[in-house]
Amino acid sequence: MVVLAAIAELFGGNAGTEELEAFYPIRPDCLADIPKTRFRPRVGKTLSARRWHAAFSEDGHLDIEKVLRRIQRGGIHPSIKGFVWEFLLGCFDPNSTFDDRNQLREQRRERYAMWKTECQNMVPVIGSGKYITRPIITDDGQPIEGEDCHVTSAVSDNKKVAHWMLFLHQIGLDVFRTDRALVFYEDEANKAKLWDILAIYSWVDDDIGYVQGMNDICSPMVILLENEADAFWCFEHAMRRLRENFRCSTSSIGVQSQLGILSQVIKTVDPKLHQHLEDLDGGEYLFAFRMLMVLFRREFSFVDALYLWEVMWAMEYNPNIFSLYEQPDAALDSNSTQTLHAKELKRYGKFQRKNLQNGHTDKNCALSVFLVASVLETKNRQILKDAKGLDDVVTILGEITGNLDAKKACQNALKIQDKYLKKAKKS
Repeated sequence: MVVLAAIAELFGGNAGTEELEAFYPIRPDCLADIPKTRFRPRVGKTLSARRWHAAFSEDGHLDIEKVLRRIQRGGIHPSIKGFVWEFLLGCFDPNSTFDDRNQLREQRRERYAMWKTECQNMVPVIGSGKYITRPIITDDGQPIEGEDCHVTSAVSDNKKVAHWMLFLHQIGLDVFRTDRALVFYEDEANKAKLWDILAIYSWVDDDIGYVQGMNDICSPMVILLENEADAFWCFEHAMRRLRENFRCSTSSIGVQSQLGILSQVIKTVDPKLHQHLEDLDGGEYLFAFRMLMVLFRREFSFVDALYLWEVMWAMEYNPNIFSLYEQPDAALDSNSTQTLHAKELKRYGKFQRKNLQNGHTDKNCALSVFLVASVLETKNRQILKDAKGLDDVVTILGEITGNLDAKKACQNALKIQDKYLKKAKKS
């Protein structure tokens, strides 16, 4: 009984609050301005370090079913969060061994070091512990004098290099504004680390490049994973599922596909609300752009946003995710012939399992879409009664900041998914 009481004290009440503050300390001058944190590590529900380590076999195979079940019940303890995220995002295969993963990690670190050296040769400030917030070249690719000689020669003849360099200062401006309430970013070296990762990612993925909002996705990885290369690969894998949201052109925005799905979901589960939004010229659901773009980072405290992400990723988990990323052709072949039995389905997250059982495979139909739908449903009456224009809708939805329970939001999202799939099947 004494042991149980001690454990309960460690995970619950004020002790849980103090423990979270130790992992993610807030600047004293910002305490009054941040949303209230609701998440607390709970004994018997939250995935603890002990449960995490016990989920591995002697040679390193991970019992992903047990891990998913625990995360979906109560999130992940901060002390192991980064390592668990690497599995949830598909960086590693649960069926691999410790040796397999160590070898892959070293290979990835070497590849990142190669890319970093390549970028340093073009812009020496990368890797220096500093970052830039002013343009280093003109629009026509000429070096700007007086900017610490970041660039020594014209790059106008290389469109990829010029385009990349033109955005580096914008990344710096966004880095400067990222999670400023956290003590972690009082250290300029940590800001520089975030800038390095985003700068190198935008060089490697030049098809998408850098888009504002990526800094909000990357920041937690930098905080959770001390090794810069590991943080990069965690972010890179998160972007594999999110990158199309950031694909923007003069005629379209990346999240448009998901906004279209959201419109379809609300029209199916709540036609009256959908019609009201249509009447307000809100049928394209652009007011939900930010929620989907940065996965509710603005609507929750830092801690609650992390909790929401890991529960979402656990619910969306596909045990073939590693193979889909590393060997897409082989994974597609195996999926096309595979008949999933009840035991195999347990290795999928709740959300993904339900989709498979209903033959629903639209990749744009992510859990985040149903989360936005659940938020709209909680504000249904107020929107129908008080919203006379889109500005009113935005104001009403703005009231959720700091007042939304991440766990309940996920539970409601699953209920809406169930309702949507049943009605879609009938039609």
